[in-house]
Amino acid sequence: MRRRQFIALVGGAAASWPLAARAQQPGKIPVVGFLGASTAVAWEPFVGAFSKRLAEHGWIEGRTVLIEQRWAEGRNRRFSEIAAEFVRLNVDVIVTAGSAVPQAKQATSTIPIVFAVASDPIGAGLIASLARPGGNVTGLSLQSNDLAAKRLEILRDAFPGLKRLGVIANVGYGASALEMRDVQTNAQKLGLEADMIEIRRTEDIEPAFEGLRREVQALYACTDSVVNANIRRINGLAMKRRLLTILGAREYVEADGLISYGPNYLDLFARAADYVDKILRGAKPGDLPVEQPTRFELVVNLKTAKAIGLTLPPLLIARADEVIE
Repeated sequence: MRRRQFIALVGGAAASWPLAARAQQPGKIPVVGFLGASTAVAWEPFVGAFSKRLAEHGWIEGRTVLIEQRWAEGRNRRFSEIAAEFVRLNVDVIVTAGSAVPQAKQATSTIPIVFAVASDPIGAGLIASLARPGGNVTGLSLQSNDLAAKRLEILRDAFPGLKRLGVIANVGYGASALEMRDVQTNAQKLGLEADMIEIRRTEDIEPAFEGLRREVQALYACTDSVVNANIRRINGLAMKRRLLTILGAREYVEADGLISYGPNYLDLFARAADYVDKILRGAKPGDLPVEQPTRFELVVNLKTAKAIGLTLPPLLIARADEVIE
């Protein structure tokens, strides 16, 4: 038994060694700390896209690179805890997204940080400029201001009888609070009433729905780690009230949402692997320009429409890049 265990240890279980022990090995293979802001289940497609692209660059998990995954499950306190753990373990690069990025930057000014998604990295003080980020942070930035207006236009064009919508956002995350204000401003331009639904944690979601006015016809969900971790719950509560939902990611529509418009997040996480490849080969993150999405998708879910007794307009279905049936 002991002999078999020893052979297994030296022959193929390097990926299961404690990270601290590996860090002491001479000539150790690079270690990527993957700080998942949401849950392992919610981010499974994103991790898959990231790992696949990394492998295409020759970084094979468990052989030429090690990926240490940690999951914050939408809890802000965990962001700083995980980031501090990665700093103690001296990983070679940290990959994360959204509301976890500022915490990672606060934890270290030397370990390279790649964000797969960030709403306003300049406004948040993460980078100096898109062309030359400076410091130890780089990645992919969303065009969130333009997207809020576009989503509302899609919703209003498809449902001209729409008068009032609710806007749910984690106001503890600066980018979501900003998006909420953008939605409110653009809603007024379209003649829509917008009720703000402020949350900060999972426990706030159901009470927030209970406080919604009966006149609310649709729900706009601002994307962040709390919403991401609870999107099925949010969509389920919206369906009970027969609310139209307009969301920021295809994955949210797959989780019983109605309509989404936004960047392809699988593409963004794959492109984050391009940054990691360059950094592991010696590039400095501050010299790598921050890029923006190149693919935006309109996705509609006919199953959800049927569940709430809604017939989607043919024009909306014709415009969609993907229809879930």
